Amino acid sequence: MTGWDARGVRARIREMAAGDPGLERFGADTHRYGLGPPVPEAEIRAFEESHGIGLPREYRSFVAEVGDGPAGPCHGVLPLAVPRPEAGEEWAVDGEWQEDRLPGRLALPFPLTAPLPGRIRGPQAALTRGTLTLAERGCGIFLRLVLNGPRRGEVWQIDPDWGGFVPVSTGFRSWYTAWLESP
Repeated sequence: MTGWDARGVRARIREMAAGDPGLERFGADTHRYGLGPPVPEAEIRAFEESHGIGLPREYRSFVAEVGDGPAGPCHGVLPLAVPRPEAGEEWAVDGEWQEDRLPGRLALPFPLTAPLPGRIRGPQAALTRGTLTLAERGCGIFLRLVLNGPRRGEVWQIDPDWGGFVPVSTGFRSWYTAWLESP
């Protein structure tokens, strides 16, 4: 299944916002339960063509049918093709977002075939090629969508200081839905 119940997702986000008027839930003060408009098909295709990739269906259909972030897990889902409005406030995630969009980076093969737990020594850029930053958890921890290879479509978390680079979800849908279903 790739399609989303966009009305249902938006209704659940409104419900979550109504239950959290003080924005106490983790990340709510960043994404504020806002959901941008869906990305037009022509813009998604242009993004894919310019980067030489095809986005995994669950994520692609989300941005096409539901919205282009930010309401979502952690500090919110990053936008696909246009920097978040707050970019420039020197958040580390903005640097990750920009690096992902360097020519050819997203089309590179994802280098891992198995989780890499523990402290990561050395540059992270070699590990994250072929992935798209989805969100920031904070403290330099990022959630990334694998775009290429046998792990395509999985969501991985990179925590270079403690947790390594490990899968956290089998796909975008299960990752995002878990957030929607959380209390």
